Amino acid sequence: MKYLTDADVKTLEQKANEIRQSTIEMLIEAGSGHTAGPLGMADIFTLLYFEVLRHDPKNPDWEDRDRLVLSNGHICPGLYATMAHAGYFPVEELLIRRQYGMSVKGRSDGRV
Repeated sequence: MKYLTDADVKTLEQKANEIRQSTIEMLIEAGSGHTAGPLGMADIFTLLYFEVLRHDPKNPDWEDRDRLVLSNGHICPGLYATMAHAGYFPVEELLIRRQYGMSVKGRSDGRV
């Protein structure tokens, strides 16, 4: 990982706060969900998706991509919000993410 300047850190902090806002909006729209875990992980997810992980939202099946394995389902809203802000799907779609039968990309087949 490259050295982060003060400006880089400020940009990541702002992005993490946008992700927190999107997470809260998503949970309010769903009418349920845990808040503490996703909000607490926003900084980590932001650093991973915007500085550390090798990934390409335009080519999500890229063979050489890094993979993030998440085993705590209660923090998924934070991951979904981060993925939306990283370009995997429109941020506006976060409001329907937690509807019955929907997956990360709005598909019912469970593929990301």
